[in-house]
Amino acid sequence: MDLRDSWEAQAEHWIKWARAPGHDSFWRHHRDQFARLLPPPGQRTVDLGCGEGRLTRHMRDLGHAVVGIDASPTLVAAAREVDPSIDIRLADATSIPLDDECADLVVAFMSLHDIDAMPATVKEVARILVPGGRFCLAIVHPINSSGRFEASTADARFVIPGDYLRPFRYSDTVERDGLSMTFHSEHRPIEAYFLALEGAVCWSKRCASRAFPINPWFRQRNVAGKGCRYSCTCALAGHRPAQQIGVEFIPL
Repeated sequence: MDLRDSWEAQAEHWIKWARAPGHDSFWRHHRDQFARLLPPPGQRTVDLGCGEGRLTRHMRDLGHAVVGIDASPTLVAAAREVDPSIDIRLADATSIPLDDECADLVVAFMSLHDIDAMPATVKEVARILVPGGRFCLAIVHPINSSGRFEASTADARFVIPGDYLRPFRYSDTVERDGLSMTFHSEHRPIEAYFLALEGAVCWSKRCASRAFPINPWFRQRNVAGKGCRYSCTCALAGHRPAQQIGVEFIPL
């Protein structure tokens, strides 16, 4: 089963999970931190991997003329049901049903690691961006997807049991506050994303990092109060000059 089918199988669970206010990091900090990367609204914004539409609706509220793209029929139907006025399209990320150079902003918020053909998707993004357009994305940090803490204690070691540099599929089942969700994704090293950008005629502008404490139910300190775990999410913003796409890589 590919990632698209895996997410379609979890679609009803995701709708409940995503629409529970305050339930995950999107509501607590990631939505607002990611929004800071976005340029002012332009002619057209594309939300790639929009899911049930929570970020799409938020960007609409910020003034963006947004088009949502997702490959899950169930999630597309759910997004359309909430707000039929938003243009939500059922499509594969490697074949976006939009003209060349038609968008000044493409957003892929926590979706590229859930797409099998990531390099081909990035090429599609480059195709639909106008010169001077922006590409803003967020992914699970590869350190987070490559390893685990050995235990739930505050002093537990973080261990990478396999090969960080080797892509692999993984699934995480999380149960919290009466809701259950299985996340299906593909681990890729940071290099894979930059190679995809390079393959789409892109270049790296700057690499920086920031750390944000993760949600209270995951935060743990050691006995001396000196240790704290952090969320591992990456955000990337870029622009497309006449022949290139500049990128700014910011782990959140």
